[in-house]
Amino acid sequence: MPEARQLFPDMTVEENLYLGSELPRARAHRARNLERMYALFPRLGERRKQLAGTLSGGEQQMVAISRALMSEPKLLMLDEPSLGLSPKLTEQTLAAVREIAKRVTVMIVEQKVMEGLEISDRGYVIEHGQLVKEGAASQLISDPSIREAYLGL
Repeated sequence: MPEARQLFPDMTVEENLYLGSELPRARAHRARNLERMYALFPRLGERRKQLAGTLSGGEQQMVAISRALMSEPKLLMLDEPSLGLSPKLTEQTLAAVREIAKRVTVMIVEQKVMEGLEISDRGYVIEHGQLVKEGAASQLISDPSIREAYLGL
């Protein structure tokens, strides 16, 4: 899922989601997957006929994540899923990502280090294009050098 969401603003929520299920293996399960997305993000079910360009930033993020999931990926790559979201929407979005990770492998790039590590099993710290630390997320959270340099603690 791209950082900038890249929705089709003049198409409805449902039309945007359908675009995510154009692969033959996903097309066969389109209706089932659509209902799963509405269960994961009930707000989208309420807005299914609304143009994507008229949604709030958080709702657009829900559409972008759902559209990516409609293709039934084995790996979901998320670039900055909390970008531009309020703290409350960030919390809701990352909770949804945690739920998604129960069914699909998720790789997340997130500037909000603490929030990203809290929902992760493993973490990788990249500085100036170089891998400087890696390990279990819980270890990185408690590492004094990481806490000072990246978490401001």
